Amino acid sequence: MPSRGAGDQDGCGFGADASLEQIARIAGVGSATVRRHFPSRHALLDAVFRGVIENLGARARELFDAADARAALLDWLAAVNGNVATIRGLAIALTRDCMASPTDAHEHCATAQLTEAGEPLVRRAATAGAVPPEVTITDLLALITGIALATEHHADPAAAATRLLDLAVAGISPRRG
Repeated sequence: MPSRGAGDQDGCGFGADASLEQIARIAGVGSATVRRHFPSRHALLDAVFRGVIENLGARARELFDAADARAALLDWLAAVNGNVATIRGLAIALTRDCMASPTDAHEHCATAQLTEAGEPLVRRAATAGAVPPEVTITDLLALITGIALATEHHADPAAAATRLLDLAVAGISPRRG
């Protein structure tokens, strides 16, 4: 049996890598209809993931004033991790989002929105000494995307992704003391 691609749901080919023609066929409409509403794959993915990204941005803003900067950052990263691990196609979309070409990149892309939302949490955690000052939101989003891609075929991707994020946060060195 061929392996399913990122975002492929039930083997139907519908996911982040599906062509607009495949999407139209699965939706039961003509490809011109899909292209009229979504002139590019980026526009389609933006529409599909918009609500999730907006919710994650709102969560980051809610957490910004939390008493514990480390806990706030980890809470938000866990929310991002949970969504990216369980929403098929989101991780691969984030790896390609805003990078396809300079003309495709814009301030509304999911990657830019997550970066903008998470950056204040990372800066605040760094100021509090909760993370090293050289850690960036780009590093953390790359880590989460990698975790999601590594766990997407697990029986329980959310649990596997949570375990790996917890491992990354704790580190692999034994505690001393």
